[in-house]
Amino acid sequence: MIDQRAIEERLARGHNATIGLRYAAHGGDWAELVLDYDIGLTADWDEGILASGPIITMMDLATSFAVWIRKGDFTNQATLDLRVDYMRPALPRQPVFGRGECYRLTRSIAFVRGVAHQGDVADPVAHVAGTFMFLDGATL
Repeated sequence: MIDQRAIEERLARGHNATIGLRYAAHGGDWAELVLDYDIGLTADWDEGILASGPIITMMDLATSFAVWIRKGDFTNQATLDLRVDYMRPALPRQPVFGRGECYRLTRSIAFVRGVAHQGDVADPVAHVAGTFMFLDGATL
């Protein structure tokens, strides 16, 4: 079973910890993470707008957690495709929430979707859709 503690342990490692990703919530097939505003993650220091890279990283991880939560185990998987459609720039000095959902599992593929927003899902920063392929080998 994957619970809040297990998610937070993985967020405390490597790249996730470096950009400051935090746990927000999860359900049976979804996970929501938070990317706090950090001037070091901006694309333009004068404008203060977050770069796309940290948002893409958050959405890749939020949808990955959604798959692992739905499967009930941290299995090895690779991102085959993650389409990100930006709707608007993230507003400066505000956190970005990333919610990922796993809406279908097959024997070898997981299908995911998600939204990045700043508190209002009806005014998204970005939408994502993608697929993950399960790999043989030990669990993570």
